[in-house]
Amino acid sequence: MMRWAVAFVFTQVVEVPVYLAAMRRQRFEAGRAARFCVAFGASALTHPIVWFVFPRLLSRQGYWTMFAAAEAFAVVAEGGYLGLFGLRRALRWALCANALSVGLGLALRSCVGWP
Repeated sequence: MMRWAVAFVFTQVVEVPVYLAAMRRQRFEAGRAARFCVAFGASALTHPIVWFVFPRLLSRQGYWTMFAAAEAFAVVAEGGYLGLFGLRRALRWALCANALSVGLGLALRSCVGWP
């Protein structure tokens, strides 16, 4: 459970600023706390599913198949979630945020074995 918590915090640290930048750029009409909650909520909804459900569902398919399916789910689900709040180009922003967190996560794991 500790590994999940570390990965969750890492994901939020990377993805929340991307979503906040999207909202700022689009002059998203909400207060700071509301914008933060919307941004935080995107990964908060998908991360447990990506971490706990997809490995069980697709364990026989191999790691990279499971990884691709889980990340595709995260992008589509987060894009849909953000779109519900009126964020324009929500799917693109979700792809950007998830690509950044996945890329940094894989690079850190490769270089230093973390997270």
